Amino acid sequence: LTPLTQGAVARVIEQAARIAGDTTKISLHKGQLLDLIREANYWCHQGDCHHITEHHVQKAVEQKNYRQQQYQEKMLEAIARDILLIDVSGEKIAQINGLSVIPLSDAAFGRPTRITATARVGSGKVVDIERETELGGPLHSKGVMILAAYLAHTYASDFPLSLSASLVFEQSYGPIDGDSASLAELCVLLSAIAGVPIQQRFAITGSVNQLGQVQAIGGVNEKIEGFYNVCKQRGLSGEQGVIIPSANISHLVLEHKVVEASKKKRFHVYAIDTVDEAITLLTGLEAGIADEKGEFPPDSFNHRVQQRLTA
Repeated sequence: LTPLTQGAVARVIEQAARIAGDTTKISLHKGQLLDLIREANYWCHQGDCHHITEHHVQKAVEQKNYRQQQYQEKMLEAIARDILLIDVSGEKIAQINGLSVIPLSDAAFGRPTRITATARVGSGKVVDIERETELGGPLHSKGVMILAAYLAHTYASDFPLSLSASLVFEQSYGPIDGDSASLAELCVLLSAIAGVPIQQRFAITGSVNQLGQVQAIGGVNEKIEGFYNVCKQRGLSGEQGVIIPSANISHLVLEHKVVEASKKKRFHVYAIDTVDEAITLLTGLEAGIADEKGEFPPDSFNHRVQQRLTA
């Protein structure tokens, strides 16, 4: 192999961190690393260079991604033709962009998924349509049960929760499992109850517990990049972005194109710790903190939810 420059070695280490999915660790999987260096060596010879540089390593990374993008390109085409319905601008009540990861042998890519909710007076049951149709796995069902517990704990500690609601992943035709969409499901459900629209320029991922704390999820890089690709296809407005758990910051090893877009403030990544922070970003309304009596400020989002549940 042609010798590597210091910059090339740094780029290989960066890619090893991406394979590991953690900025504090690197993968030592010989096969993947040797394949990367050999392909970088090929591009070095193509340019009649005497050293493998970081640009050759980056070219190897991009070419590998290109070879694996056929399914992803078909998905983006379906979104561009409005076959798969995704909004990246405007605002809608009870509609949100969730994020999922599709694994492909030794690669994976993220795709946004529209999640919708309905809410009405009822007996306090939240219907998980995925579970009812036997498409939702046990971890996803657990996440939906946590949502119901959060609603009762936060808004209805002194009275029965007179709510019937439903949640569904739109245009999903296969099994769904995991709780990484539970934050998105909770936010869209709260939007349906309060009648407050959600900004569609955001996509969101994260799991949530009964106390409203946001927890880490897997595949954060692929999820961010998946929404970025859709936004870039539709045209980056400078306002679009992804909301992730703060606990996932140390896992961010994003593709260079996403990093550059973020530096230029054309795309954004927001890290949060609580449901209230997510609601404030998604709706533009302050979530509001309950007082000693459990009542929220009159102009807050949480006040609207509480009022609807007690009406």
